[in-house]
Amino acid sequence: MTLRIIDSHVHVWDPAVQRLPWLDGLPRLRKRYTIDDLAAAYDQLGVDFRGAVYVEVDAADPGLENRLIAANPSPLILKRMLRARLSAGMPLPDAADGIREPLHIGSQPRGRCRERDFIEGLELLAARGMPFELCNRAGELPDMVGVFREVPEVTVIIDHMGNVPGPDDASKRALADMAELPNAYVKISGDDPVDPDVVAYVRAVFDPKKLLYASNWPVVGLNSTLADHLRLMRELFGDDEDFFLGNARRAYGIDAVPPERGAD
Repeated sequence: MTLRIIDSHVHVWDPAVQRLPWLDGLPRLRKRYTIDDLAAAYDQLGVDFRGAVYVEVDAADPGLENRLIAANPSPLILKRMLRARLSAGMPLPDAADGIREPLHIGSQPRGRCRERDFIEGLELLAARGMPFELCNRAGELPDMVGVFREVPEVTVIIDHMGNVPGPDDASKRALADMAELPNAYVKISGDDPVDPDVVAYVRAVFDPKKLLYASNWPVVGLNSTLADHLRLMRELFGDDEDFFLGNARRAYGIDAVPPERGAD
């Protein structure tokens, strides 16, 4: 049986239409990427790509990004995690299925997650049944633990295994503490090739139903390739359909996925 995949972390952009300042130093990524490009790449790898979760791209104009992704008609974009600054009264983008306030960027001060309006924003998301997409700087995952303990009802989806530098003691403690949260999921992905030792520890402490396949496409192409990442994931997880598809459906509330492309 062909492996079915929901990719839980992808980006699409067109630098001719929207400005992404962080691409200035990354000429390899400074071109147009579409969801159809990703589908074609998965087709070449011989898997059944059923769709993806779009994650905000730290654009200079988040409002423009929101309008562009809301207008994208592709059925392969299953959910949209868009950018907002958390607060009790935050305006939610019309197309948002969840929110990411990026905490890993230079403009965010350490300790932002402990501010009262951030916690109130998490409470709002919990009340609305919307997940929070967590992307943090490597050393700040311990800061997050207490915050999410205050709002255990919110679904938190940890990007790139918390961006931890390795299976060092501090990282292991933080990951284990996050794994104890009732609604915490973690994506097996990263900007660098994924460290199998970190994966092994994440698998040891997280419920297997809380592990999500994610490519971080097209950023995966900086230090690896989509093909190499998928190959490693299949070596580590086999063709576990929960990991590659079912867990993303639960985490993001994806009720249905498109049929196999080309099927009647």
